Amino acid sequence: MHVFVFSLKIAATAALLSLVAACSEAESSAEAPAAPPPPAVSMVEVVPEAIPILNELPGRIAPTRIAEVRPRVSGIVLERVFEQGSLVEEGDVLYRIDPQPFRVQVASAEATLQRAQSVQLRARQEADRQTRLRERNVSSGQQMDNAVAALAQADAEVAIADAGLAAAQLNLDYANIKAPISGRIGRAMITEGALVSANSAESLATIQQLDPVYADFTQSANELLRLRRALENGAVTNAAPGEARVLLRMDDGSEYAHAGRLLFLEAAVDATTGQVTLRGEFPNPEGDLLPGMYVRVLIEQGVQENAIAIPQQAIQRDSGGRSQVYVITDENLAELRTVRLGRVVGERWVVEEGLKAGDKVVVEGFQKIRPGAPVTAQPWTPDSPRSATDGDAPVNANGESTAG
Repeated sequence: MHVFVFSLKIAATAALLSLVAACSEAESSAEAPAAPPPPAVSMVEVVPEAIPILNELPGRIAPTRIAEVRPRVSGIVLERVFEQGSLVEEGDVLYRIDPQPFRVQVASAEATLQRAQSVQLRARQEADRQTRLRERNVSSGQQMDNAVAALAQADAEVAIADAGLAAAQLNLDYANIKAPISGRIGRAMITEGALVSANSAESLATIQQLDPVYADFTQSANELLRLRRALENGAVTNAAPGEARVLLRMDDGSEYAHAGRLLFLEAAVDATTGQVTLRGEFPNPEGDLLPGMYVRVLIEQGVQENAIAIPQQAIQRDSGGRSQVYVITDENLAELRTVRLGRVVGERWVVEEGLKAGDKVVVEGFQKIRPGAPVTAQPWTPDSPRSATDGDAPVNANGESTAG
């Protein structure tokens, strides 16, 4: 009897424990959360495009024409006519030298010419008389020859006197020192009362033509060689020399309003720096560009065909400094891929290797994913897009500037 009762107790206990376990499992299943959805990321689809090759190079502004004002005659300066720093036109009087000595020279040359002309007249009359007498066989041949020679000498004396008068008149004109070119004149180097000499080494002032102006800049010969090879391979197309776009960026970072044109590429390399000099021409109607000013020149040296560019924020770096991006596969999985970067264009990197047309690159949200994880992709919309041709300074894959 006791054994039967004990068995019943054991069975009841076991049933109770089974019931409690079943309830616990049911409660656990009801409280377990559902699996989270794949993280959402923003992506861009790679589309090859033609991207201009803009190189930013250091340069200096130079005047298109420069002339030093110098006296052509010696004398005392009576007056400075121009205003320092003003614009002058070619032929404007800048200084006046005392003209009185030159007027005296002109008067003396005129008197010399009149005397020579009177001698010429007498010699011509004598030659005519001897010609008539010779026709009647009254005078000898020697007398005829002497008359002709005297007339020739008188003609020469008149020519000499005429040249002397022209020289004297020229010196009188040179007493007014005029502007040889149009442009902006600098400071006056002398004052009234100064004695100037035609052989003096010092100039009286300097005139510079500042509209348009030149921008002389340099580029590495190695960069030009790489560009030429890319042109030969067909990866880059070249713009005609007269069509190459040249822009200026001021020293404070602001953009110059007027575009210029490339004039020439020097045919020699500087042996000390390995640089090649280029020259561009820019309009300067407002006079903002001054000689010697430091500028950055942005020159379009070609167009890279079928280039791949992605936003800068899509690039990540591993511990070794290699550039990586997340690419979404056809199965909507995240794949971490190593890429080789080229130059920066606006706010995008040009990718040289590692991506192809149609790849979907994660731009935002890659902090929430890992390689092989499923993702939910949506197109990325930039907040403030910039044009590809706005062109920042070219940099390499390490983020360092490659501009000269």
